[in-house]
Amino acid sequence: MSDIVFGTEFTPVFSPPQTPTALLILDDGTQFYGMGFGAATTHVGEVCFNTSMTGYQEIMTDPSYAGQLITFTFPHIGNVGTNKIDVETATPSALGMIVRNPVTQPASWRAESPLQDWLEANNLPGISGVDTRALTRHIRDNGAPTGVLCHNPDGVFDIPALTKLASDWPGLAGMDLASTVSITEPHIWQETSFDLSSGAAGITTGAHHVVAIDFGCKQNILRCLADVGCRVEVVPADTSAEDILARNPDGIFLANGPGDPAATATYATPELLKLTDSGVPIFGICIGHQLLALTFGGATMKMARGHRGANHPVRDLASGQIEITSQNHGFVVDADSLPADVEVTHISLFDGSVEGLRHKTKPVFSVQYHPESSPGPHDSRNLFARFASLMSQTKSG
Repeated sequence: MSDIVFGTEFTPVFSPPQTPTALLILDDGTQFYGMGFGAATTHVGEVCFNTSMTGYQEIMTDPSYAGQLITFTFPHIGNVGTNKIDVETATPSALGMIVRNPVTQPASWRAESPLQDWLEANNLPGISGVDTRALTRHIRDNGAPTGVLCHNPDGVFDIPALTKLASDWPGLAGMDLASTVSITEPHIWQETSFDLSSGAAGITTGAHHVVAIDFGCKQNILRCLADVGCRVEVVPADTSAEDILARNPDGIFLANGPGDPAATATYATPELLKLTDSGVPIFGICIGHQLLALTFGGATMKMARGHRGANHPVRDLASGQIEITSQNHGFVVDADSLPADVEVTHISLFDGSVEGLRHKTKPVFSVQYHPESSPGPHDSRNLFARFASLMSQTKSG
């Protein structure tokens, strides 16, 4: 069996298991052996890390994680099990889990099945026993690598073949993944947030009719829109501006989603240009925020390691307020590329990157982070009320 390789700056903290059943190989040749769980399969994608302490099921089902293997820096994963409520989409978009400790059995009154069973049902592999601190440092210092996660209960690994898989994967830059996770047919969303004591959600009649363009939308975003009185009509990512405006919306929402925004922009920005000229209020999140920047003439760029977690501080430049936010993105808007009629409204206190935008003359605003906070603190949920207020003002004015 090969030794675990951590790179020249790393000292192995954990000894490899006597009979490893899973292997993570990075595109630079770094290898992490461990114990497999979940589905016995092999997946290749970008390896990232998430610093959230809770919400692993929401994270695994967030469509913005399409094409990615997720390293959880928090060591205790699996302790609350899984259920049918804590999902963001019916089909998970992440490719696999990388964790420190063995996955535990559920110890929560809300659990409906163990994480192991849920991963198997969704064909997702996992590896435990990995020095996730060392892997996180590797990503921090060298950027997000391509990796291959192989779970084989027999403990047999074709190292050359797995290494070739990692080196041949093209990477997320230039990849349009929004079209692969978007819905194919429009549907209506009226369900509000769950009452955890009863496990039930309410239904909104909707004072505002919102059309949401699904680039990979999380269900809790739709619930937050319903909470502020929105009846949401969700449409596919490639829906034309004419089709959207024919639905006579009070507002237009641009959802989160995965992949390179510049690739998605090839078909999205011509339509968004028409929508931003219509005078209908627009609110964008995540890739929706990035697509608005591209529509107005700005540029986006790949980040070395991205922002992923539920503890990211963001400053609102207008009020000076600091919000602790939930984030998941590997691309960012280039502030220097923005035209004069678009202003930066929020910045990251980690690295100063753009976290929010506002058009100076049009009813359009956006944020890079996830105000629906699933998982995460609820500091930013006021943005949904801001969108509702903007729609009310536009209708009355």
